[in-house]
Amino acid sequence: MNPSEIKRILDDINIRFDGVDNENVTGAMFILLELVERLNEENEKLKTENQRLRDENNLLKGEQGKPKIRGNTNKNKDVSSEKERKKRKKNEGKKSKAKKHKIKIDRTEICKVDQSELPKDAKFMGYESIVVQEILITKDNVEYKKEKFYSPAENKTYLGKVPIGVKGEFGPGIRALVCTLKHVGNMSEPKILEFLENCRIFISQSTISRILTNDETGFNKEKENIFRAALESTSYHQIDDTTVRVNGKNEYSQIFCNPCYTAFFTVPHKTRLTILDILLCGKERTYLFDSKALGLLSDFNVSKKIISQIMELTDDREMSEAEMQELLSKLFTDKKKGKNTKTRIMEAASIAAYQRQTEVPIINILLSDDAPQFKKLSLEQALCWIHEGRHYNRLSPIVPLNVEILDNFKTCFWNYYGELLKYKENPMPEKTEPLSAEFDRIFSKKTGYDSLDDRIEKTGCKKEALLLVLKHPELPLHNNESELGARVEKRRQDVSLQTKSKEGTDAKDAFLTVTQTAKKLGVNAYRYIYDRISKKFSMPSLADLIIQNFLPQIE
Repeated sequence: MNPSEIKRILDDINIRFDGVDNENVTGAMFILLELVERLNEENEKLKTENQRLRDENNLLKGEQGKPKIRGNTNKNKDVSSEKERKKRKKNEGKKSKAKKHKIKIDRTEICKVDQSELPKDAKFMGYESIVVQEILITKDNVEYKKEKFYSPAENKTYLGKVPIGVKGEFGPGIRALVCTLKHVGNMSEPKILEFLENCRIFISQSTISRILTNDETGFNKEKENIFRAALESTSYHQIDDTTVRVNGKNEYSQIFCNPCYTAFFTVPHKTRLTILDILLCGKERTYLFDSKALGLLSDFNVSKKIISQIMELTDDREMSEAEMQELLSKLFTDKKKGKNTKTRIMEAASIAAYQRQTEVPIINILLSDDAPQFKKLSLEQALCWIHEGRHYNRLSPIVPLNVEILDNFKTCFWNYYGELLKYKENPMPEKTEPLSAEFDRIFSKKTGYDSLDDRIEKTGCKKEALLLVLKHPELPLHNNESELGARVEKRRQDVSLQTKSKEGTDAKDAFLTVTQTAKKLGVNAYRYIYDRISKKFSMPSLADLIIQNFLPQIE
């Protein structure tokens, strides 16, 4: 019997406890319904495990497993909580979409009336204007004749120089257009080639690839400067990750962002140490065993025995990578054992060293989902309410009473979210205590639906991170900003599945960082790319714009 059939039967029974006077009967019925709920959950888990084992068995026999087809199943159901969140958003009214004030008039043309059609009494009453946008795509091939002089005395030839920014057979306009079509328009290299050929520009696909991957104009450095400026100038940062393909292998794109920038970093792993290396901005990772590190070791569930040994073998000074590996070899004589513990030790010591050093700005507040690799990296951590809401959408009760209980709780959940939004709009200190108390009331409830109660308890344990907005009202309540960055990466993969080389991966990260940051700062990406490729540098750098616009916000 499938869950839908069970649910239909339970709906037909329509058990309501408020109509039963006998407490013993009510208690027994409640227990039985909860038993049905648990058995259904266990049955679904067993089905999934059974299918996994069947697929594994079929693969061992050289056959194929069950195809992954998206369907209306519990596993594939939409768990997004955006609909509930948007219902609580303040109705700001429709914003005007008029863009005429942004349009620059390049030329004016008079549309005359045929005088022969006019009656004798017609009087000129001025003009009625309309603005029509147009674009011209035209080639501008230039033959540069470089003057040539020869000095017999010096046995040396002197040649005139081409304008700055002209390199090889293609001018800065074409090179900037190629980069823009790829990283703003998300076009594939074959389609860029086809477009240019239709514009009567004769270029090879290998040349297009070189334009996109060669860092001749320093966009990799631009990306580093953007990230460093954001670290120095903004109070909080958001982070998310998504999988990417690099030369046939799975790697990860770590996306850092906030309203002033988005930066992309492709890395082989998604661990705390990897993220720390990004935050160090090229500075060599070091390790430190101070009180902060020892506290982290305890948080990471490292045994007291190991912590005592570390205290005996170390002092309060920074250690290099070689010194750390030497310490680990003393703690673990068997190299095959203690892999996870070694990692936790390195993480604790590297976080302590990162937060004490002064060469690179440290992140005060990091907003993320509750993935373990994002925890403990910053001085404070905020969690995303949208991710938390998804956990409740994953619950799929079949008992009608539990369905009603879950719906009522979700309404309460998002109503509280709405109250936090109101607080952000008008943060008043006297509101923090009532909101904190309301959180305790909501997330200490016992509904009788065990799976929901377990989920509520887990949310209650995240109070400090979920309510950090009461201390820092500038924080968003969700991590959508970084998820939008991850979506940009995924849309790129729809067109270009993977990068093939380190140079291509670095160029991809750099251009995504530049184009997405330019978008947030209101900078025309094509003009900016052209300005850099042509070596005019007439536009301020994106890093300078971040410092100019956001540095005054730091208290």
